[in-house]
Amino acid sequence: MFKYVKAVLIIVLLLLGASLVNGKEVTQAAESSAASFMGDGESSLVLTDNSAASSTDNGSPYATMDEFRASDVYVKFALDNMWILLSAFLVFIMHLGFASVESGFMPAKNTVNVIYKNVFILTAGILTYAIVGFRLMYPGDFNLIDGVLGFPGFGIGFNPEQPTSFLTTDYGMDMTIWSDFIFQAMFAATAATIVSGSVTGRIKMPSYMIYTGLLVAFSYPITGSWQWGGGWLDVMGFHDFAGSTMVHAVGGAAALVGAWMLGPRIGKFTNGRANDIPGHNLPLATIGVLLLWFGWFGFNGGSVLSAQPDAIGLVLVNTALAAAAGSLAAMAAATFLMHKMDLGMALNGILGGLVGITAGADLVNPGNAIMIGALSGALVVASIMALEKMGLDDPVSAISVHGVCGIWGTLAVGIFADVSLLTQLIGTFSVVGFTIVFSLVSFTLIKLTIGIRADHEAEVSGMDAYYHGHTAYPDFMTKN
Repeated sequence: MFKYVKAVLIIVLLLLGASLVNGKEVTQAAESSAASFMGDGESSLVLTDNSAASSTDNGSPYATMDEFRASDVYVKFALDNMWILLSAFLVFIMHLGFASVESGFMPAKNTVNVIYKNVFILTAGILTYAIVGFRLMYPGDFNLIDGVLGFPGFGIGFNPEQPTSFLTTDYGMDMTIWSDFIFQAMFAATAATIVSGSVTGRIKMPSYMIYTGLLVAFSYPITGSWQWGGGWLDVMGFHDFAGSTMVHAVGGAAALVGAWMLGPRIGKFTNGRANDIPGHNLPLATIGVLLLWFGWFGFNGGSVLSAQPDAIGLVLVNTALAAAAGSLAAMAAATFLMHKMDLGMALNGILGGLVGITAGADLVNPGNAIMIGALSGALVVASIMALEKMGLDDPVSAISVHGVCGIWGTLAVGIFADVSLLTQLIGTFSVVGFTIVFSLVSFTLIKLTIGIRADHEAEVSGMDAYYHGHTAYPDFMTKN
């Protein structure tokens, strides 16, 4: 088992070494990724050819960084840049929320395993995204397949010989390439984290580590480039403000494939009937959901890509309203359909509302945000019940929360905003379809080589003791 873990670590180190060697090469500024905040308040990631705006030899209107700092635009640039960094920190906190939610909804015997997976996703995800993902997602020039695939090289892409092209407004937006990378890296790690909840309690650790590494390195950046990198979906007019599809539906689609190929946990179904496998700590799950809600203000608010007050204000109000409506709708749906006041459904309703509004938080009005959030909350309950009827085991309801609500939220933009619904349909199902195919191929190859399902002993005794050699609560006796 551990030889596979060593192999993964060796591959990561080799990739890191390759990126460092490549980083010594001088890259052209025109190959850099760029995102632009539009004057009407909409954010759109677009391509920037720095060579076209040249008043100096390096293609920048500023000869030196000192000249830029003395310019009239520097104060606004600094404030906008600081807001992006603050938003990145908020999104970072979401990873603590994901770890807490998944831990709380799982039996105590798997707590260490859940936390370990989430730590791995965050750390390996940031490195992988730095080595290959960032420039695959924002290639600048789709040099392989026009509008579909481009890759200018390894690393983040900063050229130290042309600092003003990457650290001033000449980059194409009011942030530096460093701020751009760290904000986007937090998003990439989020997409992979979603998968963890649906496969938890029964997947081999090495298999999980390999798959999520592939997702962050290749699948997520490729589909992300189609819109946020200025690819074919962006040209078509597809709109996904902060990632209902590009992040959440991607994670949900990958989670669906993983849960289906793994099969249910031992004891989840008896004669076709779903059995409840209770989580060991609902207060911890509640803390996690509220941390996610808190971090979502950075997830959506930062996606404005500027500190423009009116744009941020609308986005944050819509985010809060959708989350609240989603929870209340889930409470009502669970009471009506399940005949009980289910805390888990109320919590997942919050997350469903947040996922649903993420695609159109910048375009819809507050009343529409409430409608989108409410339907998201109801969909969460209906989807969870439907998946169990189908025999799918999704321990933390990631497929319903992120997949179903992500798709709904993206389509809702075509209903409540001046955006083509057909375009939203094409974009959403193209991204989801690509992710499903990628996940099927990846999981199948892993299954045929090292396997994906954990040993029976690991599932029964607990992943903590089997993989990690210790438990989360050694001084307490637990029933599960």
